[in-house]
Amino acid sequence: MNRPFSLLIKPTSADCNLRCEYCFYLEKSVLYPRSKKHRMSDEVLEKMIAGYLATEQPVYAFGWQGGEPTLMGREFFEKVLSLQQKYGKGRTIANSLQTNGTLLDDDFARFLAENHFLVGISLDGPEEVHNRYRRRADGSGSWQDVRRGMQCLERNHVEFNVLTLVNAADAGRGKQIYRYLRDLGVQYHQYIPCVEPEPDGSPMPFSITGEQWGQFLCDVFDEWIREDVYRVSVRMFDAVLNHMIDGSYSVCHMAGNCCQYFVVEHNGDVYPCDFFVEKDKRIGNLADRSWESMLSDPGYLAFGRQKAQWNPQCRSCEYLTYCSGDCLKHRIYNGNPPDHMSWLCSGWKAFYQHALPQLRELAEACRKDPAMAGKWEDAPK
Repeated sequence: MNRPFSLLIKPTSADCNLRCEYCFYLEKSVLYPRSKKHRMSDEVLEKMIAGYLATEQPVYAFGWQGGEPTLMGREFFEKVLSLQQKYGKGRTIANSLQTNGTLLDDDFARFLAENHFLVGISLDGPEEVHNRYRRRADGSGSWQDVRRGMQCLERNHVEFNVLTLVNAADAGRGKQIYRYLRDLGVQYHQYIPCVEPEPDGSPMPFSITGEQWGQFLCDVFDEWIREDVYRVSVRMFDAVLNHMIDGSYSVCHMAGNCCQYFVVEHNGDVYPCDFFVEKDKRIGNLADRSWESMLSDPGYLAFGRQKAQWNPQCRSCEYLTYCSGDCLKHRIYNGNPPDHMSWLCSGWKAFYQHALPQLRELAEACRKDPAMAGKWEDAPK
């Protein structure tokens, strides 16, 4: 089976030096109770890299996340590069690192720059907004250390984007958040909705509603389209343009199947999705399963097919091609079936109704001028 896939790797599992109130991954430590400290071993690392580089991929994409992956230290990532060179001669390899930024220094930043890591920094906005939920274990805010880490990246010419988790503290502040990041000089923006359910299915206090999500996107779009189209990359807008131009899906929530990547935990356990690292979703372990066998695993394939089990309202929706029912995380929470309407449906509709006319005009201009289209094809994913 030659279907392309990427890896999202958790070398420290859920271990992190922060205690962000809204973090959905922190609780995953209950899956691995034997140790309080979780670190990927050299054996697991080599088996993962060697096996992945033995498959056929157009690009071998390694995404390092957490928890907080920089807890592994620079030495771990030096081993990563050494193994990639050992097993990947002639291969096109891409490394990305998603980090809270608080542990970065100039030495680490130089290493990332020299080895062409694409870095994502988690920053929710100005200090008072960011510190509302992104705190240390002692309750203190992390904004100052994040900004220090960003400045390390800037000094050392590291390409990075900012990931903003749009939560209750951001709601109604789309223009403010966007302008803040833009004025900091951030060229690549990624906005992700924060939605976590209580056991009874109601949203946790930091979650946003569909209406708030839609308004946030519309406000950001209005700022971006006004004067920043060729200066700032917003991943969501880029994804819509990419789809309009060539039919591709560059973000997984838009696609009609969820079999696009694997999550690899610190011990080699493999799961189908970052949001579904759960005991009953475990596909296998690198110690006894090949990538080929996991790609064809019945449970993995069944999980992926749920994405296209749409609600009847979705089937008649003019925007279906842009969301494919939205991420399963927003549909099958608290035991809901796959055809349950997304928690964010109203927001997506509001955004598409507002933005698609101008995005279609922009896509048409790109078709006429391939140089313009290249701007979105080259944007960091």
